[in-house]
Amino acid sequence: MDNQTETTTAVKQDTPKTQRVMGCFSATMIVVASMIGTGVFTTTGILLNETPSAPAVLIAWLIGGCGAFFGAVSYAELVAMSPKNGGEYQLLSQIYHPSIGFVAGWISLIVGFSAPIASTAMAFGAYASRSFEWISPFWAALIAILAFSLIHAVRVTLGSFIQNIFTALKLCLVGTFVIGGLILGDFASIFEEPFTQTTSAMLAPGFAIGLIYVTYAYTGWNGSAYIAGEIKNPTKSLPRALALGTGIVTLVYLGLNAVFLASAPTHHLSGSVEIGAVAATALFGDGIGRMLSAVIAVLLLSSLSAMIMSGPRIYQSIGEDYPTFSFLAKRSGGSGPFWAICLQAIIAVLMLLTTKFDALIAYMGFTLSLNAALTVAGVFVQRKRFPNAKRPYRCWGYPVTPILFILLSLWMVVFTIAETPMVAVSGSLTILSGLGLYAIVARTKKTAKTELAMDDNAMSDIENNNNAEKMENADSCDLPLIPSTCDPLPENENNEIT
Repeated sequence: MDNQTETTTAVKQDTPKTQRVMGCFSATMIVVASMIGTGVFTTTGILLNETPSAPAVLIAWLIGGCGAFFGAVSYAELVAMSPKNGGEYQLLSQIYHPSIGFVAGWISLIVGFSAPIASTAMAFGAYASRSFEWISPFWAALIAILAFSLIHAVRVTLGSFIQNIFTALKLCLVGTFVIGGLILGDFASIFEEPFTQTTSAMLAPGFAIGLIYVTYAYTGWNGSAYIAGEIKNPTKSLPRALALGTGIVTLVYLGLNAVFLASAPTHHLSGSVEIGAVAATALFGDGIGRMLSAVIAVLLLSSLSAMIMSGPRIYQSIGEDYPTFSFLAKRSGGSGPFWAICLQAIIAVLMLLTTKFDALIAYMGFTLSLNAALTVAGVFVQRKRFPNAKRPYRCWGYPVTPILFILLSLWMVVFTIAETPMVAVSGSLTILSGLGLYAIVARTKKTAKTELAMDDNAMSDIENNNNAEKMENADSCDLPLIPSTCDPLPENENNEIT
């Protein structure tokens, strides 16, 4: 047995089979919890700096919600075909090339989860210290990261239960805040400015930059895609969770931001990172404002928990495919991927120590827009290459919805390069570093999981079912891509191909 085989065998022995223990409700709650977090309670203040127009800000939130929904229904088609842990890492490896998938996994580690965990923890610390002056923002943020990392490392079902409780509490508290704002807010003031002023604000470069911040706030609409391998009945539950979760959050965001803008004049809100606290104080007074700041801090813990839970499933998948990172795949019984969670926590803490909040947001928005656009484009690639493949769910509004998502993402990327080139440079360096790391570890890659061992002609043979015997014996049957019109492969009760 050579070294490659030995390492592969070791990984298989140390990594128990992933269990599908979460239902559609938990998957939807993960999407909601991943989305409703730091962004909505911080972004509007920053956005008003770029676009000092209340109607334009609301329109930006509506555009962001539509874009997130278009992305969600596009992801749903891809993930329903291959319901495995890993998100963009798995999908881009299948659609394009393992190197692209590896870079996507690298981006997820640095930009997709560690950076948002750090920024959410920062916001939690800021809101907590605003409510209780004796609390240190830094120590509150640090303890939150470490505590939830420990919870999700110990047991999956425990982390899922706590996640559902926090998310349900979050929705109730946000709903209460919106109802109070609807009663006390001055909504007429939002639409006092002339239509031409709103139009001018939307055509300015600042509006496109503002959409980067809004995109950050909507980050998480693909949350359940990362844990697809642990969801029961995934071909039905995943599309529902992605679409329903994104739709709920879009409505909540529009309501929240209408309340923010109705609470005080825009010049009082502009530039405020803790806009939720500012709005609560303006609407309900200083005492209630402090109390609501504590409530918002609790809400942020739900988002922190969701990201800490979802991200390590990507790194686990990388560990299963690359022996160099096999330690990331190790988990026992019902526990989470322990070392993957530890790695994520370490990077998040380093960012907490070294990076400013607004810099993190711009960096995340730019890089994740590229990642998501490339994944959504995969819907067209897969339909072209494998038109007869079995698709448990087809993208709603195809081809308009994925095209609109891609155009919106590219529009924001172009404006970011023009207006904030250093952010684009940082994102590009992250991508290049991922490619460099792939070049180093590619030789140890396990070919049985994500490397496309079959060319398009061979895949077409399977689609046409012209060579059943070859299909049964070929190693390429281990591909993550779902075969198309061939005889159905046996499935267990959780729709998992055996």
